[in-house]
Amino acid sequence: MPPSGFRARPTTDFAKEGLFNTLGNEYDLSSVRVLDLFSGTGSISYEFASRGAKEIYSVEMNPLHASFIRRSAAAFRIDGMHVIRHNVFGFLEICKIDFDIIFADPPYEIEGLDTIPDRVFGAPCVPGGLLRAGGVFILEHPGTYSFENHPRFVKEKKYGNVHFSFFR
Repeated sequence: MPPSGFRARPTTDFAKEGLFNTLGNEYDLSSVRVLDLFSGTGSISYEFASRGAKEIYSVEMNPLHASFIRRSAAAFRIDGMHVIRHNVFGFLEICKIDFDIIFADPPYEIEGLDTIPDRVFGAPCVPGGLLRAGGVFILEHPGTYSFENHPRFVKEKKYGNVHFSFFR
């Protein structure tokens, strides 16, 4: 349970179940390297770990949240989880690792939410980009945004008020 003063908006259990059913049908989650941007409570990272992902990078700027994620990962004995306390936009500029699955759940009111796909695909420090061939980038966002005209957009899944846009 997150401590009082926590300001994250965790992905609903209903939406998370739908997301992981979709991912489980497309990927062997035990063989993927995952990047969880705007980690919040870490619930998406823990879900990947519970489904066998061995290497998970959780990026969270808020020190209280990052500390909570570290403590929870240790309590759950998740060995391959790396918590990085950093601003996501800055992290994308310096990251030198590529990933099979990148998930981003930014605060819905964050300035620049609409630029996140281009920032992920335009990250400069990895030749070929942060997303490995055959990988997927998933952006959680409110229904007020549509990414269907983005050149890398594949599909959108809706679970109540939660929208996931998938990019390749």
